[in-house]
Amino acid sequence: MKNTSLEVDAYIDDTPEFAQPILKRLRRLIHKGCPQIVETIKWGVPSFDHHGIVIGFAAFKQHVGFGFWKAKLLSDPHGLLKTAQQASVMGVKVRSVDDLPDDAILVEYVREAALLNEQGVKLPKPKRTAVKPPTVPEDLQALLKKNAKARATFETLSPSCRCEYIEWITEAKQLSTRQRRLATTLEWLAEGKSRNRKYERK
Repeated sequence: MKNTSLEVDAYIDDTPEFAQPILKRLRRLIHKGCPQIVETIKWGVPSFDHHGIVIGFAAFKQHVGFGFWKAKLLSDPHGLLKTAQQASVMGVKVRSVDDLPDDAILVEYVREAALLNEQGVKLPKPKRTAVKPPTVPEDLQALLKKNAKARATFETLSPSCRCEYIEWITEAKQLSTRQRRLATTLEWLAEGKSRNRKYERK
């Protein structure tokens, strides 16, 4: 095998006895699937790179986990990555060499994963969930209408900073407490202050 790493040698040698034959076989098949693969240690475990991460594996107390970095983009013709857990990093779990897929199957998956990297295919960016603006209580709305400075500050605050004020007010258990918090909120907003300003970076 080309491009082997002494660090990966040491990692395998330091794993439980049951894991070593599994890791050695995986390692051999990874190199067979992509002879140009480069071994490194990332996040404390072996990683195999070719134009980016292709696959990694790790030994645990009772099993070995391995997974493809772009598992969700692989065609998965043999159902190796059929569940969400299996399609995650280190999501395929085996406890013995007999649990491993056939050599030809693993080589096939490694080749496809390496090809994705060669072609520059990237994982889709996770969709951002739109943050709904917080609902402003009627009593706070009424006070803000009467105070231009406080209203101007409130309108420039981020949704999360607005929520901090709103939650503080609505969590009051007694009317007198709520009224005090409303008055303090108006005062601080008029001074251009956020609710948790003491925690903000200067």
